[in-house]
Amino acid sequence: MPVFRLEKDVIIFPNPLWAEKNGLLAIGGDLRVERLLLAYSHGIFPWYSEGEPIQWWCPQERYIIRPQKIHVSHSMKKFQKKHEIDIRFNRDFADTIHRCRMKREFAEGTWITDDMEKAYSALHEAGYAMSVEAFVDGDLAGGLYGVRKDRCFFGESMFSDAPNGSKLALIGLADHLAAQDCLMIDCQFYTPHLESMGGERIGYREYMELIGQGR
Repeated sequence: MPVFRLEKDVIIFPNPLWAEKNGLLAIGGDLRVERLLLAYSHGIFPWYSEGEPIQWWCPQERYIIRPQKIHVSHSMKKFQKKHEIDIRFNRDFADTIHRCRMKREFAEGTWITDDMEKAYSALHEAGYAMSVEAFVDGDLAGGLYGVRKDRCFFGESMFSDAPNGSKLALIGLADHLAAQDCLMIDCQFYTPHLESMGGERIGYREYMELIGQGR
């Protein structure tokens, strides 16, 4: 299948089933709020490096966590009992996304460009993007950010400034979403870290069914 080129003045995506085997669907367009919301409604997300054109991805195999099935290990439960844990939402969205960017830049490179920071901050101001921050004994330990649309959450990135920081943020998010009968946390790609917390692989059809049920 060809990779489609998007125009900035038309907010539209090709059929997600036309994505290449690696998940790449289209390039170009822009990161305005309306386009991002349309993208997430179909399981599409932007992912590219500084200096590259915007790339839009829609892998046919997805990795998710069902909030009600988040796995908290025995060692994590002991850690939570030993320390004062405070989970906050939207404490400082701009700070959280920037910390995610800096941590990834330092460790392994990042797709969180200046334009991505601005775009997701605009999504946050529009009421869709949110951040989660975990404090341990009063100190910021880690956090994450993503897009909340209806009863689905689309995770983007996380950071840790202390041991268990990002895990605590993810557990706090899952508890928050489970209480609101949300259906999934989209993790985009598999990692051992996410598998240990209850992640599972599903196909694109089931993934879209969850998005439909979550509306």
